Amino acid sequence: MVTIKSAHEIELMRAAGKILGKVHQDLGKELKPGMTTLEIDRIGEEMIRSYGCIPSFKNYQGYPASVCVSVNEEVVHGIPSKRRLLKEGDIVSLDIGVMYKGYHSDAARTHGIGEISTEASDLILRTRESFFDGIRHALAGNFLHQISAAIDRCASGYGYGIVRDLVGHGIGSKLHEDPQIPNFRKRSRGIRLRPGMTLAVEPMINAGSEKVRWLADDWTVVTADGRLSAHYENTILITKGLPEILSLTEDEAEEGIWLQGGIA
Repeated sequence: MVTIKSAHEIELMRAAGKILGKVHQDLGKELKPGMTTLEIDRIGEEMIRSYGCIPSFKNYQGYPASVCVSVNEEVVHGIPSKRRLLKEGDIVSLDIGVMYKGYHSDAARTHGIGEISTEASDLILRTRESFFDGIRHALAGNFLHQISAAIDRCASGYGYGIVRDLVGHGIGSKLHEDPQIPNFRKRSRGIRLRPGMTLAVEPMINAGSEKVRWLADDWTVVTADGRLSAHYENTILITKGLPEILSLTEDEAEEGIWLQGGIA
């Protein structure tokens, strides 16, 4: 069942989203060659708890860390390790959730480490672009799969593979709520969007094939062809007007990324 949040619930989710945006901004600035993915997780968890929040992912269905750290061909759910070191030219996706006073926010960003290839840079920027193309349609009265179709048009227009085995989701007092939000075109229209819905929209886009596989740890998802993958996610609120992005970083807000996405 899709939940409609009350005014009080929305305020708590706004607070959770604002905190998550700060964590993403500050943690992204810590990334550097030679750093272990376990160190990223440690710093991220310290940041989350410093705001009085609980890491949404830690021990969620057995996941052992607070930050999903996915490097290069890893699509999502990479498990932090003291043996995995970042190196110049890598791209790193950080998927983070926080719970504030019982309500969750979920967001992901992909970062380049040092100088990265044009292919990698384009993939990161275009994955973000596909998110904003999608939420142009996140308007009350529209249908959910209009978001999906717009993400598909953008990403497939660049010749990228759109991951089909993993999708976005509703969010609130539970980390994963109804509805599921595909990043690819569906024949159905999906539910009609209503004010008060809160959604985690998260394009996962591959430089090559859409196909993925799971590693032996049963968590880490990688591209089947070994090519790069990028991830961009925000928690959004459906309103009576434009959608509200609850988890933008301060830098993104100052850049006017919202306007760059063509929303207003």
